Amino acid sequence: MSYTPSPTRYNTIEYRRCGKSGLKLPALSLGLWHNFGFVNDYDNSRNIIQTAFDNGITHFDLANNYGPPPGSAEEVFGKILETDLKGYRDELIISTKAGYTMWDGPYGDWGSKKYLVSSLDQSLKRMKLDYVDIFYHHRPDPETPLEETMAALDLIVRQGKALYAGISNYNAADAQKAIDILKQLGTPCVIHQPKYSMFVRDPEQGLLDVLGNNAVGCIPFSPLAQGLLTDKYLNGIPADSRVATSGVFLNESHITPEKVETLKQLNAIAQQRGQKLAHMALSWLLKDNRVTSVLIGASKPEQVLDSLESLKNTHFSTEEINAIEAILK
Repeated sequence: MSYTPSPTRYNTIEYRRCGKSGLKLPALSLGLWHNFGFVNDYDNSRNIIQTAFDNGITHFDLANNYGPPPGSAEEVFGKILETDLKGYRDELIISTKAGYTMWDGPYGDWGSKKYLVSSLDQSLKRMKLDYVDIFYHHRPDPETPLEETMAALDLIVRQGKALYAGISNYNAADAQKAIDILKQLGTPCVIHQPKYSMFVRDPEQGLLDVLGNNAVGCIPFSPLAQGLLTDKYLNGIPADSRVATSGVFLNESHITPEKVETLKQLNAIAQQRGQKLAHMALSWLLKDNRVTSVLIGASKPEQVLDSLESLKNTHFSTEEINAIEAILK
């Protein structure tokens, strides 16, 4: 069945600028970390992508190792691009990354120029693209000189294989060094992708200041702490939850009585705001103007629509912020 995007897709969602660059991203972007591999139902994955684009989510975030198996998310997304979105490529922001293990040997991991250039070439083939909009180094490499890694990003942009360069999982000090090197090379770092949520607040220890001071955008991943920041675990562990079915990234040991009590207190504030807990968790990140976009995940189209509800109230009063801080301490 052919797909025609909604003609009203740009009417409601907010687009935020990455620092001082020309890059604008929707307030919510769709991450393809889970639910888009060969092991997943293709029609469901396709419906998720269509639902996102129909509602103005133009940014789709991937990495070379997304699946499972690794590489399959890019291949599935490439197929959806070809069948549904080929005529809309210029409306899309497509990103991918390299930095985790992809193949055997010394050049299938980390941050060498050899690995990054080779990996992006593979990613472009899997997605059947000439270029991606953003290419990230996925994690710092403790052994390869940062100058080499950043030079690889500079080379990739100059080759036209990516329009913008970004970094992910860098701490404040390393992010500043990477930003400085890229600036000297003439290819600015436009965005950083950290893990950030109400329960994981490391970026507040200097990283957000670095990004704000250098006009670099921020796009948090895992904003719901792998589903913990939802109403799903307020009364036990549901049989269909990620904890019960997978337990890889979120398991029963994370659902302590103390954590449940924190969730219940946060949920009470969310209800006072007319939101679900998940909506408040997303809007809490977006209240900071240094945050350009928030990456959401979805296992079905309805979850995309539900996440969009968070955009209806991203303002927090001083009293609400203080109450949330008191709970999270």
